[in-house]
Amino acid sequence: MNQTIQTLVADDEKYSREELKYLLNEHPSIKISGEAATGREALSKIITDEPELLMLDIDMPEMTGTELAAILKKMKNPPLIIFTTAYSEYAVEAFKVQAVGYLLKPIDEEELSETVAYAAELLESKREPAQGKLAVGVDESITYLDPADVLFASRENNTTTIVSVKGTFKSRTTLKELESRLVMHSFFRVHKSYLVNTEAITEMTPWFNGAYQLTLDGTDAKIPVSRNYVKSLRSRIEL
Repeated sequence: MNQTIQTLVADDEKYSREELKYLLNEHPSIKISGEAATGREALSKIITDEPELLMLDIDMPEMTGTELAAILKKMKNPPLIIFTTAYSEYAVEAFKVQAVGYLLKPIDEEELSETVAYAAELLESKREPAQGKLAVGVDESITYLDPADVLFASRENNTTTIVSVKGTFKSRTTLKELESRLVMHSFFRVHKSYLVNTEAITEMTPWFNGAYQLTLDGTDAKIPVSRNYVKSLRSRIEL
């Protein structure tokens, strides 16, 4: 990645902010553009400074991290969010608001490195024009697909199945990697094992225990939507 990532560190504890800034300074791709001690202060700095990445504590005064993230989702170009917290029970809430990472305190340096690298990949994809073909294949033969033709992708037994209007293809690419490649297109993670082209969704029906099933134009397959993703999906696709 050639450009540095403008990063805002938001945590109500000064020691935690200093420690995180120290760890982030070990990553050449990161440039600390500011810090905030409350959710409202973080929101103000995001509006004025437009950072690309937000390292966000969840348990904050005035406005919690998840409340702030819900507001940021409505922005035209919100920063990517990596949550930091001492409490593992917030994980579900974090991923409901589409955080790209969730780090438990004390922060593990290796986990931080992996999460920062993933965020860098996503940002690189956002900075590049949304063009090109999606390369898929498990052997030497490679098929190039127009992302708009892809209906959904699923993962099972270390193999990703990509269903498109052109046919069904196999790939060793993980869903996480595929999601990063398609970040500039209309794709949404609806389940730990499914990535869906939201443009193809025609119906969402209740299934069980708060989960739903999707009907897509172009396939008879029924795609499960985990209950943890239902609200975020509806926010994404509904007027």
